[in-house]
Amino acid sequence: MDYIEKARELGDRLILGLNSDASVSRLKGPSRPLVHEQDRARVMAALQSVDAVVLFGEDTPLQLIQRLLPDVLVKGGDYTVDTIVGASEVLDAGGAVQTIAFVEGRSTTTLVQKIQDLKQQ
Repeated sequence: MDYIEKARELGDRLILGLNSDASVSRLKGPSRPLVHEQDRARVMAALQSVDAVVLFGEDTPLQLIQRLLPDVLVKGGDYTVDTIVGASEVLDAGGAVQTIAFVEGRSTTTLVQKIQDLKQQ
């Protein structure tokens, strides 16, 4: 929620690019995602800060970014501008690229690890 609310403050509309299930599985392994893409998209679309949700099936959102060419491209603070996919395209078009401070310990990966640790006790 923190990322989404802060991203929304950076522009007039927030379009959220969301990895498809196939994309998440390729990137994070066969046990992921934990929640089906339609359910994830529906929850995100229901948030007041989100204007639209677009699923993408590629490993990166580059094609989506090239199609939308946002005025502001936002990514979590665990990235730097030079490592953000699509940053050069947005910057070349006169847009801006922003990062939002990473919220330590707030990720699905951390949650999965906590569950696995509990199972081992």
